[in-house]
Amino acid sequence: MSGPRWKIRRPPEWGIEPVPKSARILRGIDLFVLWSSLGVGILVLQAGALMAPALTVDQAILVSLVGSIAGSALLASAGVIGARHGVPTMVSLRPILGFAGSYIATILNVIQLVGWTAFELKIMADASSLILGGGCELLFLVLFTVVIMLLAVGGPLTVVRQWLEKFAIWLVYASTAWITYMVITTPKWAISGGRGGLPWTLALDLVIAMPISWMPLVSDYNRFSSKVWSCTLSTMLGYALANAWFYSLGAALALMSGRGFIAASILSLYFGWMALLFILVDETDNAFADVYSCALSIQNAFPKARQWKLIVLISILSAVLAYFLPLSKYEWFLLLIGASFVPLFGVMLSEYFLVRRGRVDVEEFYEGAPRIVPRSIISWIVGLTTYFAIATHFPDVGASLPSFLMSALLQYLLRRWERWSG
Repeated sequence: MSGPRWKIRRPPEWGIEPVPKSARILRGIDLFVLWSSLGVGILVLQAGALMAPALTVDQAILVSLVGSIAGSALLASAGVIGARHGVPTMVSLRPILGFAGSYIATILNVIQLVGWTAFELKIMADASSLILGGGCELLFLVLFTVVIMLLAVGGPLTVVRQWLEKFAIWLVYASTAWITYMVITTPKWAISGGRGGLPWTLALDLVIAMPISWMPLVSDYNRFSSKVWSCTLSTMLGYALANAWFYSLGAALALMSGRGFIAASILSLYFGWMALLFILVDETDNAFADVYSCALSIQNAFPKARQWKLIVLISILSAVLAYFLPLSKYEWFLLLIGASFVPLFGVMLSEYFLVRRGRVDVEEFYEGAPRIVPRSIISWIVGLTTYFAIATHFPDVGASLPSFLMSALLQYLLRRWERWSG
């Protein structure tokens, strides 16, 4: 008589096909936990620190709040397509840009996601090494690479239900509450700042860039939602609250400590090492999302590629990049993301909500998709040009919202002209 046989079952791979109704099980609270978790992290605090000492604490809080609401509203709107049709983001662009146009977006998205993963691994490894006194960066880089690789292979449903809701999110909530308490009860936190050098409009672009950077990923996760509008509201509220909180907290920490590396600022607090450790535990979900969605984006162009193999390849490539990557390039990386994706999603939202009024057949995401949609490409290029023109010649104006509105309006007008001209 043979003993019991144990067999390790590989988690299901949700490729680019529509998610079946039976697998759309994430409730509003699940999506709130996911997006509030993705809206927090060391990199978000580091981005908030970029506003100090140019802005005062009050100005940083106001900019963080306004930018988070604006960016999160766009993020949640982009996720509606995935929640309705069960398709990932790069596939949702096919009816709007065409197959070839979606491949352009895919290339840009893969580049930004490998970059994000590298930054995540870099800051997690450096911060963890700092807790132990330094010198262990390479060891932690390898450790975190393995962890995010396993999470990405596990997939979104496993990460949300088994990792975030049961463990990671509560650690980061508790640690963030402690850091906030320590900051507001320390007299130094009220240092005025406001030395100039960074226009508040450019600071607003930095805040908006963070939720915008998640727009190419949003439907990869919201397509598992059970209800469209509860998912949309939960996405907006979860991300806006977390992003505004962490940007403001990052600016306050930088002003209080006078240090550029935010992990060092946290370590200077009472029990700061424990708070930093808890945040690092949750930081893994951000890197997981980058790696998982990068693999899914590649499948938009190569649908037969095995997802787990792509995940391993992306993780290793990002780790190598992280080893050589300086954090000093972080600000420009954020602005380049805004330049690429703000006008793109202006085109997307205009086409889906204003032109088509939400009427898209499932076939248009697959066999029925056009090869390319010239007016969408034109609107995207004009929006991109608008962003760079404003950022280069009129930095005090702020480029995100004007470029978004330009591409959205042009997309609508070109479609009207097409209909008028027959």
